[in-house]
Amino acid sequence: MSRHSIDLSQFDDGFRAEQPEERGDFESVPDGKYQVTVEKVELTEAQSSGNPMIKWTLRILAPRFANRLMWRNSVITQNTLKYVKTDLHLCGLDLERLSDLPKHLHRLLDVKLEVTKRTRGDSENIYFNRRIESSQSAAKFRREADDALVPF
Repeated sequence: MSRHSIDLSQFDDGFRAEQPEERGDFESVPDGKYQVTVEKVELTEAQSSGNPMIKWTLRILAPRFANRLMWRNSVITQNTLKYVKTDLHLCGLDLERLSDLPKHLHRLLDVKLEVTKRTRGDSENIYFNRRIESSQSAAKFRREADDALVPF
């Protein structure tokens, strides 16, 4: 296999003139309840305030829009500590000190949650409702739902 460089310069003028297409994939999912898994979680800083922030990437499992992503930012201030602690507790992470969070972030990965997405004006909020314990409980729920559909 030859290792020659490919000359793309012939496309430069046309490329410069093109406008990127807006993709529908990036539109927000509608308001409602979703079952999600925590795909990524990182500690970063809020761009506007510089306050510490937990950035959540959530992948939808069900009931609709499976595999789409949602994002939630939890800014950490004295006023939000109660909410941050509640979210972490809901995800099964109970810490003595918040300063221990960086070494425990990995424990939040793959946690399954039921969340509610709500839009007010231009702001979208995602609320953590409850933890979905395991795939076994989800399978049990499906079996019970199937049993309910069985005629006598």
